[in-house]
Amino acid sequence: MLAELTREDLAAALDAVAETLLREAGVGSPPVDAFALAARLHIAVAPDEGQRGRARYVRLRGWSAGRARPAILLRADPRPEREHWAVAHEIGEHAAHRVFTHLGVDAREAPAAREPVANGLGARLLLPPVWFPADGRACGWDLAALKRRYATASHELIARRMLDAEPPVVVSVFDHGALGFRRGNFANVVPPPNHPERCCQAAAHRTGLPSSAAGPGCRVDAWPVHEPGWRREILRLEIDEYCDAAEVEL
Repeated sequence: MLAELTREDLAAALDAVAETLLREAGVGSPPVDAFALAARLHIAVAPDEGQRGRARYVRLRGWSAGRARPAILLRADPRPEREHWAVAHEIGEHAAHRVFTHLGVDAREAPAAREPVANGLGARLLLPPVWFPADGRACGWDLAALKRRYATASHELIARRMLDAEPPVVVSVFDHGALGFRRGNFANVVPPPNHPERCCQAAAHRTGLPSSAAGPGCRVDAWPVHEPGWRREILRLEIDEYCDAAEVEL
């Protein structure tokens, strides 16, 4: 059943469930505090420094009238965005059954889908569909501006969420000059970085300043996310909606 669903079907279900959770928690504007969200949804968050992963979702016995209380066991991280993402992801794990119900799918028949569903919900809880696409369009999808508004989400998470909106785009992440992530939101095969992208990435890497360029059928924006000992650049390639990705000059 799950294999028969389209990407749009899944996105619509994730959007609907994320909006319901935020409404139930009374979240009225960004940034979304994942810890406060968990508390309002009656999910405990407790430290667990011994676990291997960043967080895991469990049910604790002996809470009330013999019921098990949902809880997130969290390993501390010096980066607040990582902690917020870990909690948001586990809230997604907690609410994944709602997505399957919305889709009319028996979760027991699609165990491998639970993790992508939790990822999709987590991203939408920190970058809600009710605000994020409109904010992105309003600021011209400026990553720095979106990061200021959605402070609990990482730069990379914000960039990846751009793939859930129109127009056709390709998002790339470079670490120390090496391409580590590249994905588009269209059906075509994603082309390798073109000349404007390579120039913008090199400029942002060298100067530590944002860089932009236009090429045949496309526009490129590059943002440096630099810190001591680490240089990351995030690129957004927007392709003209009337231009096939294969026609963009490489």
